[in-house]
Amino acid sequence: MPTNSAAWLSAPYADLTVGDAPYTPASAGELVIRNRVVAVNPLDEVKQSTGGLMYSWLPHPAILGEDVAGEVVEVGPGVTGIAVGDRVIAYAVGMEKNRNHAAEGGFQLFSVVRADLASPIPDDLPFENAVVLPLAVSTAASALFQADQLGLRHPTAHPGTHDHDEWVVVWGGSTSVGSNAIQLAVAAGYSVLATASPQNHDRMRALGAQQVIDYRSPSAVREIVSLLKGRRLAGVFAIGTGSAEPSVAIAAASGCTRVTLASPSVSMSTLPRRPRAWFSLARFGAAMASRMGLLQLRCLRHGIRARFVWGSSLMNNEVGPMLWGEFLPRALAEGSFAATPRAEVVGSGLESIQPALDALRRGASATKFVVTL
Repeated sequence: MPTNSAAWLSAPYADLTVGDAPYTPASAGELVIRNRVVAVNPLDEVKQSTGGLMYSWLPHPAILGEDVAGEVVEVGPGVTGIAVGDRVIAYAVGMEKNRNHAAEGGFQLFSVVRADLASPIPDDLPFENAVVLPLAVSTAASALFQADQLGLRHPTAHPGTHDHDEWVVVWGGSTSVGSNAIQLAVAAGYSVLATASPQNHDRMRALGAQQVIDYRSPSAVREIVSLLKGRRLAGVFAIGTGSAEPSVAIAAASGCTRVTLASPSVSMSTLPRRPRAWFSLARFGAAMASRMGLLQLRCLRHGIRARFVWGSSLMNNEVGPMLWGEFLPRALAEGSFAATPRAEVVGSGLESIQPALDALRRGASATKFVVTL
């Protein structure tokens, strides 16, 4: 058996520490990947910073991490289309319920992943660039295409055959999830109106957005509603703290009945990273309840269905096979789908994952922090 190591979250609020980890062979429908690069996500930082508030089912010590890229070293029974030695990216789901949490965590040298949540990548696509995709593209696809979310038609090889007068608004287009949502919506034949800060407008257009508005403008909602006048708005995807309220306002003014939310109205980054912060937790809970209550009342008045999306939900419906088995491998091979946002390598080795999480907590714009292994 290969020797494995991991960056462990030994206890709530603790820093990650590097130590030995078991090597788990691939079972039916699984792969083992020798990780060459991993990326950090807000979910990792939130779990570390809030103790049991998020992922309460995850035991300690725990191995966090969702985004992995590397070579396949084992293929389990029943797996087709991927072979030992293939370069792949994968969505590691060890943090989810009812999983083998340690074996399937991303922050280790060897991860077990579901073969149906992995995709080969071209030889000319560096691991550092490709690893930004798994969680972000899965969340974007779940939001756009699941029947219980926006319920849009699926991407096709020839999106130009569709009627581009159907629009999708992506509030938070420069985020990891937003950048992928823009590309997926365009590939499905929709016109996209995105919001982003001005320095990211050109990048949003390069990804396919037809219109880009500065989300910080006091008139952003009015501008978007004006641009959409006379057009059919198929759905609004709200990404980032503070995105829910303007997104619902746009839907209400445009006669749209579906809004998908990727972020709470109050940022969890306001919570201190320490145990027994009861006052902060109470204040956070009260603010969240108040803002979400008012939001849902507005939705009821306008007949809008606004729901939160969970990226791993595509494991249990047709969106997962569509994205990971059909669309993504082809689109990456053809070069028609960009690995975005920009990757910034913050270190090498498992010991660099904690500094990457610290950098994420300080903030990032149109960037995903990655660590080479």
